[in-house]
Amino acid sequence: MKNRLILLITALLMLPVAHTYAGDAREVTWDDLIPAKLNFDDPFEKLTEAQLYNLATVVQYREQQASKEEKHNPSKAYYDEALIELKTENVDVDGLLARREEITEKRRARGQTANAELNGKNIRMPGYLLPLEFEDKKVVEFLLVPWVGACIHTPPPPANQVVHVKLGKGFDIGDNLYTPVWVNGVMKTENNNPELSFVDGKQNIDVSYVMQADEVELFKQ
Repeated sequence: MKNRLILLITALLMLPVAHTYAGDAREVTWDDLIPAKLNFDDPFEKLTEAQLYNLATVVQYREQQASKEEKHNPSKAYYDEALIELKTENVDVDGLLARREEITEKRRARGQTANAELNGKNIRMPGYLLPLEFEDKKVVEFLLVPWVGACIHTPPPPANQVVHVKLGKGFDIGDNLYTPVWVNGVMKTENNNPELSFVDGKQNIDVSYVMQADEVELFKQ
């Protein structure tokens, strides 16, 4: 999770502040793809990797006790140690656990809901290109994702953080598989499930946006 956060922060730093772009295309960031009304203060995102691990230990032990399982993994000693560390760091264990279902539902809504304000709009945005289909060795269909290696080295981003891009004219990426690009085109809010091929298999990726691209160019700040 920590490595994913680092990748995400790096990608976000690469993205400029949104403004109107020449040619009537609105320049947007990945944050713009999430409806503003669904943003919320997520207390779990403030926890460190070690705190999340300790919290998971507490949850697992308590669930075992509640179900009267014979397993002892984690043991009472690990549970006590995790609980002490969390309390020492002023982590409200019971308060966080009481909000698990609420936060899970809010995260689901935030990750699956498209921003209706972008539907049918001419936009320009940066991201990383993951090829889906080629013609004459040029990409004619791809996924635009917010950080390098998304969907391949890490779990797929939320559906509203993936754009399924289709091109009228192919784009030559050469030997660069994880290519940072700018994309111009008309955005549509549309649920889709394109298939992405890997070296060791295939996977369908949930997306909330489809774009018909007029122009794709290599990323330049």
